[in-house]
Amino acid sequence: MYVVVVFLEAEAGRQEELSEALRAHAKTCLDREPGCQRYDISVDPLEGAAYLLYQIYTDEAAYRAHRELPHYADFRLLTDPWTKSRRVLTYRAMALNGTA
Repeated sequence: MYVVVVFLEAEAGRQEELSEALRAHAKTCLDREPGCQRYDISVDPLEGAAYLLYQIYTDEAAYRAHRELPHYADFRLLTDPWTKSRRVLTYRAMALNGTA
């Protein structure tokens, strides 16, 4: 499994729009992408403009395919103006739910 962790920060006053777009995008990815196994969204309870996305793909190829899909491009066009910063980290899963 291939794990993607994204740290996002919303532009001031854009948290609600970004939150709604993130929720819709996560659902779309899970519904339309067989390689997308998990797409979690968390928000910092103290700093409501900071988000953590946790995604699991079957493999790196599934993640690369995700980034080439039209709904990903549409999501980025919509949300990039609302996004102050974005940091993407990738990992190879060693154990999920405590199993190796």
